[in-house]
Amino acid sequence: MPELPEVEHIARSLNKVLSGQTIRAARLLRDRLAPHTTRAAFAMQLKNARINFVHRRGKHILFDLDNGRTLLTHLRMTGNFSVFGPDSADPKFTHAIFFLGEESRLVFDDQRHFGLMKILKTAELYDSPELKKLAPEPFSDDFSVEYVHRTVQGSKKRIKELLLDQTKFCGLGNIYAAEALFLSSIGPRTISNKLSKPKAIRLREAAQQILREAIEESEALEADPANLEETYSSRAGWRVYDREGEACSVCNGPIKRIKQGGRSTFYCPRCQK
Repeated sequence: MPELPEVEHIARSLNKVLSGQTIRAARLLRDRLAPHTTRAAFAMQLKNARINFVHRRGKHILFDLDNGRTLLTHLRMTGNFSVFGPDSADPKFTHAIFFLGEESRLVFDDQRHFGLMKILKTAELYDSPELKKLAPEPFSDDFSVEYVHRTVQGSKKRIKELLLDQTKFCGLGNIYAAEALFLSSIGPRTISNKLSKPKAIRLREAAQQILREAIEESEALEADPANLEETYSSRAGWRVYDREGEACSVCNGPIKRIKQGGRSTFYCPRCQK
């Protein structure tokens, strides 16, 4: 599943390609992609809508439209946007098509069928269930030292599990949570409310550093405006993630892997006591 840096990169890439374009027509091909509307309503509410800009909140991609509506999209496991010309065939698992100008079209395909779309009134966007419950953005003023310290102090969960709770820490998925814990020298099984304020400060700084590095790396990739399929960051330089048995870059000890909440956690037992 793409994490916040990848979603940020996708949103920026889509904005460059789609800002100012008009959706001449929209076609919903899989009802469960947009369970809150009918195919007819989906088409009607998007027809002739101009895309003002594309942005992001959490892991949701938001298409701001000039008709007072916003198209909210969550890619989930395998959702993907591509822009095609008239001579290109749609992908096998195409679930929605947005017909643009000059015979081009934006296509959403999703092999695992977990993606989600919802059309909302823009004025009510941040009161929607999908966005209202999200924690502060990691680079916002609300994601302060006080917020992080208060959040960890108020939970008895293991810190790795707490970091994956999007209502507490927005944007930290499995990969970046493991990386942030390593960078802040905190063991993934540490009980959250046992963290001191200095450690909470280190965790906040580490989370921001990890996400900033990933966003910068993703932005260094050249997105093909004709096909946005290859937009995910594929990092070879993870500090601990997916490096079980390899030597830690700090202490040279072996990286370990454990299971937490059904997910793999990678960490260094020496550096993250």
